Amino acid sequence: MLPKIILYDEIPADLLERLEQHTDVTVIDTFKGIPDTELHALLSATEGMIGVGETIGPKILDLAPRLRVLSTISVGYDYFDVPELTGRGIQLMHTPNVLTDTTADMIFMLMLCAARRATEVHENVRQGKWREAVGAEWFGSDVHGKKLGILGMGRIGLAVAKRGYGGFNMEILYYGRSVNEQAEKDFQAKRLPLDQLLAEADFVCVTLPLTDSTKKLISSRELGLMKPTAFLINGGRGPIIDEAALIEALQKRVISGAGLDVYEKEPVPADSPLLSLPNVVTLPHIGSATHETRYAMAKCAVDNLLAALASQSLVNCVNPEALQHAS
Repeated sequence: MLPKIILYDEIPADLLERLEQHTDVTVIDTFKGIPDTELHALLSATEGMIGVGETIGPKILDLAPRLRVLSTISVGYDYFDVPELTGRGIQLMHTPNVLTDTTADMIFMLMLCAARRATEVHENVRQGKWREAVGAEWFGSDVHGKKLGILGMGRIGLAVAKRGYGGFNMEILYYGRSVNEQAEKDFQAKRLPLDQLLAEADFVCVTLPLTDSTKKLISSRELGLMKPTAFLINGGRGPIIDEAALIEALQKRVISGAGLDVYEKEPVPADSPLLSLPNVVTLPHIGSATHETRYAMAKCAVDNLLAALASQSLVNCVNPEALQHAS
């Protein structure tokens, strides 16, 4: 008998067909709003789930006693209580490798757009304000040859460092829990304490995951350590930066500008000052949003789910120790 799974997202037709060949698939839009009786019937025999954007909490887990695998179509797993899943013997799979270069490209785009004031001067052109050769009031800042400070030298941080060092002749600084020998060997990167990095870097790029220790890592004190000519770029997670403190720093020109793809609350509220400040570039959390990468993420998640259900070797498991708790 094929294992029963729930797909709570849209995936390409060929990948859905593959799932249907190996599992008994039920497709839903969301768990929200499903009556308890229907939810119980849906989950009672479910062994796996795949999708993104749903909080899989205790209520759902209690109704799914046979659940063995959760496969999220994302690298982040903020929606999941990992210790809770581990204690229940449920493996959590994610897609950490397929979006690295695409996200690094986006981070560099944010850096370039923020430094050259791209959205601001673009809007000036649209409004018909470009009537003569531009003066200093439209000037931006160079990126090449500057100091690039990266918070979190993991896969994405390393890809950003590669672009900065090889393409823009930037000096690479980084802050992380441990030494990254590859970054230091290939890009002459220097590991610094956070305060020193903030004081020295011309561009501070956040690529960290959200944890208890990184939440609001950058607040008023940290922003005050940055150069007034520096830019803060967030391609990690929104809550790593204290948004109210950032808004104040941008309004008072404590730092020169920011480029943001993530926010404390998403979608960002329409009345947020971030959307009206001229020295901010705002994107709608599109780090991995290309056709090629989203397909690769979905394929990876399907591969992850099928491998875990078949008890095969796992390469993208967040909590391999869950197998020790499985009944």
